[in-house]
Amino acid sequence: MIALSVITLASCTSKNETETETEKPNPFLTEYTTPFQVPPFDQIKNEHYMPAFEAGIKEQQAEIEAIANNAETPTFQNTILPFDKSGETLDRVSNVFFNLNECLTNDEMIAIAEQVLPMLSKHSDAIMMNPKLFERIDYVYQHRNEMGLDDQQIRVVEKYHQDFVRSGAALPADKQAELSQINEQLSTLSLQFGNNLLKENANYKLVIENEADLAGLPQTSIDAAAEQAKADGMEGKWVFTLSKPSLIPFLQFADNYKLRKEMYDAYYNRGDNNNEYDNKALIKQMLELRLKKAQLFGYENFADYVLAVNMAHDSKTVDKFLIDIFKPAQDLAKKELAEMQEIRYKEYMSRTFEKEEIVKPKDRVNKIYGSWLPISCMASPSHKTPTCPSTILAWKPTK
Repeated sequence: MIALSVITLASCTSKNETETETEKPNPFLTEYTTPFQVPPFDQIKNEHYMPAFEAGIKEQQAEIEAIANNAETPTFQNTILPFDKSGETLDRVSNVFFNLNECLTNDEMIAIAEQVLPMLSKHSDAIMMNPKLFERIDYVYQHRNEMGLDDQQIRVVEKYHQDFVRSGAALPADKQAELSQINEQLSTLSLQFGNNLLKENANYKLVIENEADLAGLPQTSIDAAAEQAKADGMEGKWVFTLSKPSLIPFLQFADNYKLRKEMYDAYYNRGDNNNEYDNKALIKQMLELRLKKAQLFGYENFADYVLAVNMAHDSKTVDKFLIDIFKPAQDLAKKELAEMQEIRYKEYMSRTFEKEEIVKPKDRVNKIYGSWLPISCMASPSHKTPTCPSTILAWKPTK
């Protein structure tokens, strides 16, 4: 009887511990207790994302409804400010998820993104095309100079009003419906485009077996390639990938021209290999949808739609700017090319460059002659590249 009681007690204890483990709160749905309230990455798991997205959308929907249905006369305090502060949970989970999905993704996160992006597109459109909400924001905008607002508050009002208008709030209902459909399609196509690039990156590996082919590479790159080979079950070899920390040093320093060309072509042709990850058809669809979106707002093309709220205002101004700088830029490029051609001739008895060679000889020009750097540039201890808070230029000869 005593033995049975002990077994039962142990079983209950184990069960309670399991329940406690599975009942840990979703870190996105609680206050961060970390220093400076940085996300607690050690606690975040893939299964936390979807519940947090759903809760964040529901939370912001309630916040927007409260603003839109407020019976008081619209003011900055009861309309603009609560709108600005809405969606805190959604922002919290989005900031973590989409950043990690760009740099540390996996198949499960990709699947979550495919499910979440259409949800977020619909949610955003429902807010930006909410007639009651826009009516209140428009009222504050129309009376912004009569409300005793400071310059910053006026700018916030103007910016939000502009965002709503450019998101379709002032469009008729039929065009709003068309715009929502376009936005949803673009979000899906954009995700598919990015996923294809990730797959192309992951599928390519340059495996080097002959140590002589590593000539010119810094030891850090060689060591990283050896570690990658070990991780891939090819210990004793060297594996280079299309990730920037692997790719850039290889193109910049490797002496083996054929291998540099192979790496360059693999990177340059991502999404253009006529395989299941080819992006050409996606690009065509995205361009067509962007044109339709721009035309809904009365613009001739998507470039004009984007530029309308930027310094240039339209594509014709940008074209003129590019034409104005073309000649001086071309003259400088010709001068630098001549310098690089002389270095190439000394090494290969030829002054003709292939596209994948440009990085390396240019780097050697800087090694030989020095380089233009801001005078306050300092070498970053982690990246070994200039960190330049100042824009004042001075000649830094190489020692």
